[in-house]
Amino acid sequence: MILDGISPSAPIGVFDSGLGGLTVVRQIREVLPHESILYIADQAHVPYGGRPLEEVKGFAIDISEYLISAGCKTLVMACNISSAVSLKIVQNLHPDIPILGVILPGAAAAVAVAKNGKIGVLATQGTVLSGAYTKAFTEIDAKIEVHEIACPQFVPLVESDRCDTLEALVAAQTYLEPLIAAGVDTVVLGCTHYPFLLTTLRKIAPGLCYIDPSVATVQVLAHILENGKLLNQAGGNTSCILTTTGDVCQYESQICRFLPPSIRFDSVQKAEKFAGIP
Repeated sequence: MILDGISPSAPIGVFDSGLGGLTVVRQIREVLPHESILYIADQAHVPYGGRPLEEVKGFAIDISEYLISAGCKTLVMACNISSAVSLKIVQNLHPDIPILGVILPGAAAAVAVAKNGKIGVLATQGTVLSGAYTKAFTEIDAKIEVHEIACPQFVPLVESDRCDTLEALVAAQTYLEPLIAAGVDTVVLGCTHYPFLLTTLRKIAPGLCYIDPSVATVQVLAHILENGKLLNQAGGNTSCILTTTGDVCQYESQICRFLPPSIRFDSVQKAEKFAGIP
């Protein structure tokens, strides 16, 4: 299907509550190196996990509207809770623009590798309360046994560079124990911050298969862009602009922990044009 009125050279819009969505940015740069990216980290409101779902919905819709008004040709909600509470709303508001979340691709990837039909999900409190992963698994295979665990300590640990601490190890053990007891063999990292805790998680449970939904999401994105004739074939320079609703200097100092040196970005800016900023 060719999507009319959308320029293939326009950027891909990506957002998350904080730095975790850079896992999606990294995947896009690796899989789709000719595409431009505009990324928003809503660090003024991070973490989303403990906030009321209606409040998170408002943030996500505001940011989505900003990215679309900025001319993005497609949008990736690199945030599980935003995908859970606002994806369908934004898709209905903009039916002519491809808009993706990370939950369904992540669930599908887990089902593809799970061996015993028991799958765990580590996610924020809001994502667990939404039941979005259980719904996604039911859509794919109603026989899947799903165990969702809220992990309120994980996002603050990642944002503050404490992934390799004893505190992180204790938190990982606490959250993994009920999944191990339930006999799951596959665990979805149901927040884009969580892949940065993989080393710690594997120390506790090295035998589990961990699914990073960003990988499957970008595979779906590439398929959509190709089928819609939206891949950037023009050549020339591409841009990767990273913005934050929080402190720009702090944000810039954090980025090196989340993007490898091979992933280059053009600038770090303050995002200040959408209603979500206090």
